Parts: sequence; C-alpha cells; structure tokens
Amino acid sequence: MNILSALKVSLRSLRANKMRSGLTMLGMIIGVSAVIAMVAVGSGANERISSQIASIGSNLIMVIPGSVTSGGMRMGSGGTQTLTYSDARAISELSTVRATAPSVRASGPIVFGNQNWSTMIQGTSPGYLDVRDWPLSSGRNFTDAEVDASSKVALIGQTVSENLFGDEDPVGKVVRIKRIPFTIVGLLEPKGQSPQGQDQDDVVIAPFTTVQRKVSGSSHIGTVGVVLVQATGPETIDEAQKQIMALLRQRHRIANGEADDFSVRNLSEMLSVAESATRIMSLLLGAIASVSLVVGGIGIMNIMLVSVTERTREIGIRMAVGARQRDILAQFLIEAVVLAVVGGTIGILVGAAGSVAISYFAGWSTLISPIAISVAFGFSAAVGVFFGYYPARKASLMDPIEALRYE
Repeated sequence: MNILSALKVSLRSLRANKMRSGLTMLGMIIGVSAVIAMVAVGSGANERISSQIASIGSNLIMVIPGSVTSGGMRMGSGGTQTLTYSDARAISELSTVRATAPSVRASGPIVFGNQNWSTMIQGTSPGYLDVRDWPLSSGRNFTDAEVDASSKVALIGQTVSENLFGDEDPVGKVVRIKRIPFTIVGLLEPKGQSPQGQDQDDVVIAPFTTVQRKVSGSSHIGTVGVVLVQATGPETIDEAQKQIMALLRQRHRIANGEADDFSVRNLSEMLSVAESATRIMSLLLGAIASVSLVVGGIGIMNIMLVSVTERTREIGIRMAVGARQRDILAQFLIEAVVLAVVGGTIGILVGAAGSVAISYFAGWSTLISPIAISVAFGFSAAVGVFFGYYPARKASLMDPIEALRYE
C-alpha cells in the first residue's frame, strides 16, 4: 500500500470517530497556540526594548560624572560636577567622534496665556538633535551664537505643545519659563517612551548656558551633568570609548592607579544586555508552553493505543488479505501524524489570533515570528511521529490468527 492509500484509509478512520479525534487534537491545539502566543509576547517585548533604546540615539556613548573622594568620604556617582563644557568641546575633536552634546537639566512650569504645564527643561547645545537623531517637525534649531549669548529661545516636544497650544503651531510663540520669556523656535518630532518608560516628548530644550544662568540658577557655570557622544559608526564605538577615557584622564590630571572621576557608558552594551534578557525570557516562555505539546503527544499515543485495541480484528483481516507489517505500521503512524499536524495547524491559527488579542486588549507588543511558526509546526509533526510510533509498531507486530480470534 502506498502512502496516498494509507493516508486515505487513515483519514477515513479519523472521520469515523470525529469527537474522539477532535478531543485528541485539542491537546496539540492548546500546546502549539501557547507556544506561538508566548514566543510572540517575548519577541514583542524584545522589539519594543530595542526600539526604545534605539530612540535614544545611534552609536551613542554617555559620559557622566563619576565618584570622587572628599575629606575621606566617597561620594556616589554624580555627587559632584566633574565634567565641563570644555571637556565636551575637547571630546568633539576626537577622530572617532561625530558629534557631542553637553547637557544640564532643570524643571519648572511653562506658561502660555492662561495655560501652564510643568515639564523637564533640557539645557544643551545645537548638536543635541544630531546626537539623538531627533528631527524637527517645524521651525529651526537654535545656533551656537545663541548658546554663547545665552539667548532665550527654546524647542518643545509634542506633549508640551499639545498641552499648551492644542492644535496651534507653537513656533514663534512666547512662553514663560519660571517667569522668564522664551521664544519657541522649533517643534520636535514625536519620540515616544524612553527605556525607563518616560515620555521623551514631555521636554523643553534650550541653550545650556541659558538654562544654567537663568532657569536653574546653578552656581557651577560651565559644568555639565552629562555629555552625549555620537561615534562615527558602530565599528568605532569601542575605540571612541577608549579615546574619551584617555582624554578625560589627561584633562583631569588623573595619575596612574587613581580612579576615574567620570564614567563612560556604551548604549550598545545596554542594548545587548536587554536583548539577551528578553531572549532568555522568550525561550523560558516557549519551554513552559512546550510542556503542553508533550502532554498533547501523550494524549495522541493513548488514543492510538485504544484505537489499535478496538481495531484488532480489522488488523487481522487486513493481514489475512495480504497487508504487510510495514503497511499496518504506516497506516497507524500516518493517523498519529495527521492528528498532530492538523492540531498543530489549527493551533498556529489560534495562537496568531491569541497574540493579536493580547496586543489589543492588554496593550502588550507582540511579534508573530515565522521561525516560531515553522518550529511549532515541525515540532507538532515530530510529536506525532514520536508518540505514534509505539502504537503503530504494536499493531504491525500482531499475529494475524490471534487478531482474527479477538472478540
């Protein structure tokens, strides 16, 4: 008997017991759909974290003040301002650096007419938008001359614009930040959430000299809280990191053996760590869901053993009219594989629908991976072969005479 004939006989047998076949496939449907949905949730989380980290900027390095010791007491990271605007300018001269942006932060209410909104005020240089890959929706960026002159100009994010101006174009309008008038010269494109879940569009960006002197009232004019550095490419990030550390140690006169008073962080490493963590989570979720696939396979083996017992006389008759052992083996093995594959196919559709439902109702990012679908389908077929082989072999090894005598 060829494979096509065995397949027809198997399908006819499964149709004869529709309820039992359906319940047997239910285990595979639940298992495969759980694998698809769990892997989709893990992949969606991975993609979301990657996009959030990428939204900070590409090829980005952060230089922040480090820990220093004063009077025998060690201060924590950022406890003192050890970075200056001159450091940022010196870093920008390195061969592996494309742009730098020193940054200071303050917060306060922004007032326009009878509307007000409290937000973060970011003081920086014109290169900040290049470092963050952050284009303008309208208007212009402020200039180096306006930084040097501590001009009262500002860019605003979409959240600030919506809360102060609604649908109006904010460019050219004058707002008051801590009672100081600022002219809005540009509106930023939407940026979304940061990896920490903060709204990046809820921000006002102004020249750092203006923020230090007129908004925050800092007594450390010229110091900066962080320096954002964009390397010339992904391949030069490590070299740029080394050059920055060597330059700052030289500028800060740090002797050999002494600890740095700054920290250099590579966002590519953060991305790698985050991707590794979410990949492990996806594998863990997939492994847990795979347990239900094994349970479904055991259900198939159980039903196939029952089927072999019920059809003992049929097996004896087929052997008596010339069927060989391999024909009986193929018939029952195909039945098991058909149960597993049909259940797996329905499970893929249910899992995909479940992923969409999770994304819609729970608001979670999900990503249905073709690789996960292929693996789930292949695994369901393998489950059918593995758990169907024993009942099929048991049927093929029956003695025809004993099978015909079976009541």
